[in-house]
Order: sequence, then C-alpha cells, then structure tokens
Amino acid sequence: MNIHEFQAKQLFAQFGIPVPIGREIKTLLAAEKWAAKLNAPVYVVKAQIHAGGRGKAGGVKLTKNGAEVPALAKELLGRTLVTHQTGPKGRKVRRLLIEEGAGIAKELYLSLLLDRDSGWPVFIASTEGGMEIEEVAAKSPEKVLKEPIDPAVGYQGYNGRNLAYGLGLPALEPTIMGPFITMLGNLYRLFMEKNASLIEINPLVITQDKKLMALDGKVSIDDNALFKHPDFQAMRDLHEEEPLEIEATNNNLNYVKLDGNIGCMVNGAGLAMATMDVIKLAGSEPANFLDVGGGATKETVAAGFRILLKDRNVKGIFINIFGGIVRCERIAHGVIESAKEVAIKIPVVVRLQGTNAEEGRKLLQESGLKIEAATDLWEAAQKIVALTGKKRKKVEATAS
Repeated sequence: MNIHEFQAKQLFAQFGIPVPIGREIKTLLAAEKWAAKLNAPVYVVKAQIHAGGRGKAGGVKLTKNGAEVPALAKELLGRTLVTHQTGPKGRKVRRLLIEEGAGIAKELYLSLLLDRDSGWPVFIASTEGGMEIEEVAAKSPEKVLKEPIDPAVGYQGYNGRNLAYGLGLPALEPTIMGPFITMLGNLYRLFMEKNASLIEINPLVITQDKKLMALDGKVSIDDNALFKHPDFQAMRDLHEEEPLEIEATNNNLNYVKLDGNIGCMVNGAGLAMATMDVIKLAGSEPANFLDVGGGATKETVAAGFRILLKDRNVKGIFINIFGGIVRCERIAHGVIESAKEVAIKIPVVVRLQGTNAEEGRKLLQESGLKIEAATDLWEAAQKIVALTGKKRKKVEATAS
C-alpha cells in the first residue's frame, strides 16, 4: 500500500527523521489560514498523488509571498496531473502539502528497500539527489551505492559509516556525519517496525545551516502486514487506487489491471504468470493478472467475471484452471452459472486440466453457452487470440 508524501513525513517525524514543517490541505480557506500561521521565508505547495514526476508536471509550486499561497493552491486543487507514472489519464489532485522551504546546499538520494535476491533490506544512496535513481543507475552506475543489512544483526554504525564515506560526507560536511548515521538507524527501525517494502527520500538535503532534511518522502507498506497496523487503514486513499483492484480485494481476489485486451482468470499465481506469457506468445496482450485461488468457487468465479467485464479494454476472457484442490466439474458448474448470471457477450475460452477435467469440459460443451473448451494451454491461447481478432502487428508481420 502506498501513502502520500505528507503521511510519509508524519511517519518520518515519529521516528526522528527531520522534515520541513508542513500540513495537509484540502481547501483554499485552509491553505490561506495555514500560510498565515506558517510564516516561512519560502512556501512550497505540493500536489499529493501517488506518482512520481510531480515537479516536472507542474505539481510543485514555490513562492516567497504567503499571500500567493491560496492562488497556487487554487491552481492545483482539482487539477488532473499527468506524469510519467500516472499514464495519459493522469490523477486528480484532491489534497496538497503546504510546507516551509529549505535553504539547500547539497541534495542526496537515499532509499531502503528489500533486496529480492538476498532477502535482506538494503540501503541505496547516491550523491545525485533530486534525480530519478533509475536514470542515475543507467548513466552513472558508479554513483549508486548499496549497503545491505543483515536482518539477523540489524543496522550497525559501520553500515552508516560505509555510506557516509561513500557519499564523501567527511569532506563535504563532516558535522553531519553523526546525524546521518543516526538517521539511517531511525529509517531502518521505521522500515522494520512498520513492515515497509520501500522508503525513499529524494532529495535528502544538507541545508545551508548544515542540517539534514527529508525534503521529499515515499513509503510503501507490505499489504500482507496491514493487519498488524490498523492505523495504516486510515491512511489509505482509495481515489489513488484502481477501482477494479479495490473490488477484487473486497472479494478476496488477487487482481492487477494491465493494458491488454484479453482478460485472464486463473487459479494460482504461477499459473497466472504462465498464462499471461502464453497470451503474449500467441500474439496478444493480457488485460490483467487475476488469481482466484486454489479453492475457487462459483462465487469467486462470478466475482472474477464481473471484474473482467467492467474493464472496457477486455475483448475476450481466457479461463485457465488446474483442478487440484477443487475438481474441474465443479469449476465448470461455476463458470456456467456465472456466465448465465453475468450475461457474457464476448468470447470465452476455458482450459481445464486436472481432476475430472474431461467431465468439466463436457459440461461446458453441453451448456448451450458460447464457451469454447480446450485441453492444451497453447491451443486455448491461440483460440482466444483468434476469437478476439487482434494480434500485435509484430506477430502478424512475422507470421506473413
């Protein structure tokens, strides 16, 4: 689960990580009152959406005149902000962060995330603060520093010193060595105690009065740990999430919306990934990842159908079920009943394999519904691609 910048900074402050004085703002009147109370030499007005690249898209405004803050807030509130992470539709700005500016002497990059290869948390740091770390890694990989933390031992002072010396802090500003090492320890404590999957500060600045300040903040929380943190439920902003993904969560389904045209319904995450791969191999694109789970029922299948059909990009549905825990004829009954309830008007191909697969396919064939049954995965993928009648141009050219 992602949270807004102002929420991330609230967490930072709780764990002793220095942040500018700021407040979440939802109305122009609140912006005017807060600007008068803040009384800062520089005011920063930031759009709060779950996407990077806000500055380049005009979502960050600065002024030295507090009287101008309401006008800047009016310019952003209600605006649809389009960045490289939002896609062409953009995100509507419903709230702002208005905070004091900082006199910047140097910008750094700092993040803490889980290294999937080692299973350890790893700090990533760079002297190129304010830039996207992917861009730095591509152009100047030597400027990206990594410091893994053994979770059996935890963060130690030498981890902080390794990064501090790697960033050249002793020569740049020796007085912040101690605060920097302490701040890294606080970040690690926040990461572990709150079950974060990512913490990013970009930029982490050294101010002109020789202090550290988290000028930006991003925090992502592991969804599987949310039950341990009820306070995070209040931080969830449903406006920033895909509506179909919210509906899937409410139905205990694992769903991720994609940009293709073939809706996928599969039981098992590994099989779902393989299904998406074979759709691409057959010449089309998956519209989603949807795992209905090993114990799929008529109800979960019906919920999956409803979600897939609400996606206007879906031109066909591919159901790929391996009957292990649940027998295939039960899945077939669920598909048939769900198809009648939901009134499907687009092509559907069902591939059943496993316990009582033949009986399940027979039920589908005799149902009187326009549902294609298949035995082989590749055969099924080719069928649904042919029925939707839309292949990638590259595949058509290759085939010709």
